[in-house]
Formats: sequence, C-alpha cells, structure tokens
Amino acid sequence: MAFDIEMIKAVYSKFPSRIETARKAVGRPLSLTEKILYSHLSEGAASKAYERGVSYVDFRPDRVAMQDATAQMALLQFMQAGRDQVAVPSTVHCDHLIQAEVGAIADLDKAKDKNREVYDFLSSVSNKYGIGFWKPGAGIIHQVVLENYAFPGGLMIGTDSHTPNAGGLGMIAIGVGGADACDVMAGLPWELKFPKLIGVRLTGKLSGWTSAKDVILKVAGILTVKGGTGAIVEYFGEGARSLSATGKGTICNMGAEIGATTSVFGYDEKSEAYLRGTERSEIADLANEIKEHLMGDPEVYAQPEKYFDQVIDINLSELEPHINGPFTPDLAWPLSKFAAAVRENGWPAKLEVGLIGSCTNSSYEDISRAASLAKQAVDKKLIAKSEYTITPGSELVRFTVDRDGFLDIFEQMGGVVLANACGPCIGQWARHGADKQEKNSIITSFNRNFAKRADGNPNTHAFVASPEIVTALAIAGDLTFNPMTDSLINEDGESVKLEGPSGLELPSLGFEVRDAGYQAPATEGSQIQVIVDPKSERLQLLAPFMPWEGIDLKGLKLLIKAKGKCTTDHISMAGPWLRFRGHLDNISNNMLIGAVNAFTDQTNKVKNQLTGEYGEVPAVQRQYKQHGIGSIVVGDENYGEGSSREHAAMEPRFLGVRAILVKSFARIHETNLKKQGMLALTFANPSDYDLIKEDDSIDIVGLDSFAPGKPLSMNFFHSDGSMDKIIVNHTYNEGQIEWFKAGSALNLSKEQV
Repeated sequence: MAFDIEMIKAVYSKFPSRIETARKAVGRPLSLTEKILYSHLSEGAASKAYERGVSYVDFRPDRVAMQDATAQMALLQFMQAGRDQVAVPSTVHCDHLIQAEVGAIADLDKAKDKNREVYDFLSSVSNKYGIGFWKPGAGIIHQVVLENYAFPGGLMIGTDSHTPNAGGLGMIAIGVGGADACDVMAGLPWELKFPKLIGVRLTGKLSGWTSAKDVILKVAGILTVKGGTGAIVEYFGEGARSLSATGKGTICNMGAEIGATTSVFGYDEKSEAYLRGTERSEIADLANEIKEHLMGDPEVYAQPEKYFDQVIDINLSELEPHINGPFTPDLAWPLSKFAAAVRENGWPAKLEVGLIGSCTNSSYEDISRAASLAKQAVDKKLIAKSEYTITPGSELVRFTVDRDGFLDIFEQMGGVVLANACGPCIGQWARHGADKQEKNSIITSFNRNFAKRADGNPNTHAFVASPEIVTALAIAGDLTFNPMTDSLINEDGESVKLEGPSGLELPSLGFEVRDAGYQAPATEGSQIQVIVDPKSERLQLLAPFMPWEGIDLKGLKLLIKAKGKCTTDHISMAGPWLRFRGHLDNISNNMLIGAVNAFTDQTNKVKNQLTGEYGEVPAVQRQYKQHGIGSIVVGDENYGEGSSREHAAMEPRFLGVRAILVKSFARIHETNLKKQGMLALTFANPSDYDLIKEDDSIDIVGLDSFAPGKPLSMNFFHSDGSMDKIIVNHTYNEGQIEWFKAGSALNLSKEQV
C-alpha cells in the first residue's frame, strides 16, 4: 500500500522544472541534497542561490512524523495553533513508552495498561486532526517510516533526532523539535540554515563480517560527535549503489551521532527493489520516470572536491568491522585493535549483555544475518555466554522473521525477543541489578551509548557495533573475542570457529503481516473531543510563555555551570521520566539533574544564592522563579548533543531560566531554545567560560538593539565585588528575534495562523 500517493505525484510533477530553475540560479551542477532542498523552497521555484552555512531559508516539507514521547508536547502545542486539520500528511508512532523487562508480549501488555491515558490522548488528537496513528507494538518510528512513507526526493521533518533514517531511500529527513513540527502541521514554512555539504565517496563492496553499520562507525570516528554539525552528508559512488536500502538507512540513522543535519543516498536499483518489496511499486514507477533527478549531477560526483565542502573516501572492500565506545559513539576501534584497547583501558572484558535491533539495525537483512550466526552457535553446540536480546523494528519485520524461523533460532541460542519498540536504546530497560551501579560491559547495535543511557548505571560501559558483531561477542561472552580470527570451546570441549554471517536484503517469500498496527484518522474530526484531565500527572494543557519585557535582563543568578559533555540526556533524562513527557510541570523536575557542576564535580547539586545552601537543580530554580528571579545556565562544547527532545529547552523556559550561554551548541537544541523564546548565546572567547564564578549575578546588556550578527554583552558580578564583562555571540536572524520578543515561536505563529 502506498500512502499519500497524490502528494508524491505532486512533488514529482514539479521536480524536474524546479531543479532546472535551481541549476540556473546557482549557476553550476547540483548535488542530490541541493536538488531536494531547492525543489522544496517555500517561495516555489528558486530565484537565487543560497549561501551554505549562512543563509536562513524557508522550506515546505512534504510530511511530519512524531514518536509518542515527543508527540505529546508537539500536539499539545498544535492544539493551540487554531487549525481544524494538519496541513501536511502527518503520523504518530507509539514506540518510546514500552519498557523492556520480560519479553515482547508481557512488556507490551503492561505498557498498554500503564500508558493508556497517553495512548488514548494521542489516538484521539490524531483522529481529530487528520493524523495517521500507529499503535503500540506497530514498530519503531524510523523503521515504520522507511517501510511506508519515505520516498526518493522527498523532504520530511520528524520529532526525533534519528529521523534521517529515511535518507536510506533518498529522502532529506531532518530531526526537529515539536515546535517546528507544530509550525509545519499548521501550514507555516519551516526554517533551516542552508546546510554545508559533506560528500562521502564509497568504493568497493562489503564482504564477510563487515556491514553497512561499519561505514557510519568509521565516519563517526573521522568526524567526531560534532564534525557534521551544520552539514548534510551525501553518500555516493559505486560502493553506495551496492548497499541495500535498509543498510543505507542504518548509515543515515546514526549520522545523527556526528551532529549532521541529515544524511542521504541517491535513488538506485536497491531503492527500487525495497519500494517494490514493501508493496510500493507505484512509487518506484514514478521515481523511475525522473530517476536522473534523484541523484546528484554526474559532474558533482566526478569532481566532488569542487562541489562539496569536505570529501571523505572509504573503500568498502578494505573496511574492517568496528566497535565504538564506551560512553561516546565516536570513539571508533577497528575490530583488530579492539581487544588490545579493552585490556589497555581496563574496560570490563566480560560481556554481560548483547542487544540487537533498535531503529538503527532492525531490518530483515540485519536480523537474518544475526540469525545465521545464532544458527551456527546452535549447530556447533555453543550457548551464548551473555544475555542476548532481539528488538524487531516493526510488526512487519517481526511477523516475517518469525514466519521464516529466525526468532526460533534466537530462542534456541538463549535469546529473548523484545517488543517492537525502542526499549533499552532509549533507557526503557528494567535491567535487573542496574541499581547496584556495578562496573560492567554491554554491546549493542544501537546508535548512542552515553553514560547511564541504556540502564541508568553510570558504570555500564556501552559499546556500539553491527548486529553481527554483537551476536558473535554475545556468544563468546568476551569483549576481547575476535570472531574473524579466534575460536571458541563448545559444550563437547571442541574448538570451533564461527564463519562469516550471511543473510538476505529482502525476504524471498515477501513481507507478510496480519495487523501492521495502523489506525487511519476520522474523515471529519470536528466533533471529536480531546479531553485532558486537569488532575492528570502525565498530561497538562499548555499556557503560553510570557513575552520579553522589552528591557535588558538584569540581576540574573547563575543556576549551574555545566562541565564537559552535557547532552539532552543530561538536561532532560529519558528512562522513567518518559512518563511525564506530556506534563511540562512534572517533567521539569528532571531539569539538568544529569549535568556535572563545574564547581563541585557533582550532579544535581548546585548552590542556592538565596540561602547559601546546596540543593537539587530543579528545586533551586523553582525557588528563583518563586522570587521572580531569572537565571542563566552555562555550558561547554556541543551543548545539547543527542536527542531532539524539546523538553530540554521547554523545562528551563518554564522554570524561569532566561539564557543558555555555552562554548557551542548542537543544532537541534539551539533551534529548540530559540523556538521557546530563550536566549541561546555563545562565548565570543571560549576561555571566558573560566571567568564565571559560583556566586555570580549577571546582566545581559544590549537587548534593546538585539539584531542579527550583532553581539550582546554580559556583566558577571562576583561575590568579592569584582566584575567581568564579556562579549557573547548569537545566530538569531530577524524572524527568530521576533520569536524571542513574542515569548515563543508558537505565540507568533498563532497570530499568523
């Protein structure tokens, strides 16, 4: 079934002419990224060239996707927007609130009961406003989108940082905050700074133990967690054409971990095969009619250094399997060097758990290749030494791999099949014994491995690899095991060796499913009532944020000076806090509780300048708010790295924080702060971070002449009577300054709608 086929036909009908117009406006051949962006300009046909990394541009995305944790706040905002229906095709996917504990059936039943209020809210809001609703158990948003909604040449936004997964089918798909989604659903343009371009030329072909996951693990090691910031990564070359569509999706998905705006592959034979394999032959036929426009121009790929801001070369024939981590997804180790790294760094060599699946690696191909190793283990009388879990990406994949016998093979090896949901990947894992905080190691096929993310234990060393490598290491129970060279002793005392994995890109019998879990919205939703209980602890209707007072902000207090990595997990934790994602007041009790205080090296303990005592971060900030005192948060490099969750911006805004001052921001978080009417500022001189003291009071000066490109100044008054004046930069354009003045982008957009 092809959803929204008329919309896709409309996009394709304009595609060739808009690209030709854009090529003339720019005056040179175009990359695929540029073709898609220029064909989706809010203004229509391009009238001029935009400067990469400089120009703010309005676009018209084709669709919006939301997962249940972020959809709550996005739709609570949309309810204030004054529209009867969404302006573009939109979907909600219930994948984040299902906790992994026992197994698929029991965990899903428990989640449906525990989260009934939230699911009913999301279902009714979707029904009312014309939004497609994917029920709990239907699958992980990004796998479901790839199977049903992604199409070559399209532009979509999603309220999850791994929305770029759809780039595997040639779509520009970008993770955003809920306020951005709200604007697009309300029919307003969506703004993005025109991205820089990073080209990755793939040559050769994968073989043996190496998989598509190893491409992005390698790229993450090259670019680091912020090397892709402000850029779109475009993969091309003969090697790119050899990868399956889902393998390409894996690479694009984890591109979020290098800070990239998104990643994309061109349309080719593998894309066509996947569209036809998922019963979307009509889209494949349409794409074939304009396929020359669904790749970058030949001149771009022939001389990429002329057209990209940076070019990376990777030979797939020479690429080695990688394992990344611990604690950061860009610490990349070739498999041949990993065992030595484990020993030299004193990481726990005993592997406690291997986990495969997640939105990054849960395709039919992934599971079939992992199952080929599980079958070897069973046939060679090897029992997995580690716990081993499998998370199918969707009910379509789960039903099909069950039909084809793969789940039985995993269970024979000792594996446990979890629900079609995010589970441990986002901290929804009731891991037994994690509260003891013992030092241990796990390995996953996920995308992110920050401290405490999976199980809440800061001493869990989490490593990221392909499903094949995860499976092999789980069989061995030892991180120093190299399946390419080492042998294992089986139950009969024999030395046996694992052969390389094998699998199928698509099921030979085709995909099959009984109930995919989709609920179509009502044709007419005006009579549908959305009820939020005022006494609910999980849902809360929003009140607008107050507009700017029109004066400089003076007498602010320093709430916290965060030290080192401060991701959105540190600012607004997931795990058990997911239950409050629709209740801004309650979830604000987790604000910055994971951030490390630079003055004490402790978390969730800051000095209250009203009492002189130390308290929990949210409690101290609530006291400041109660006394009408604003505050600021100071941070380090790449502040807000990680998830797209806008709660990390809304919580400080709600509790009265007025500005975030850091050395540098992650893209999505900076935009989220701007959307919520916050001041997102950076040090003009990063070393000024060291001038800030624990007892500081602060003035922000120059807001009466707040303008694009014009720095502001901040005065830091220290308790000893001295003062430091520093210059701070910002990236606000004129429209974003209006968001600040209005109190939020939503306040402004309500007037426009």
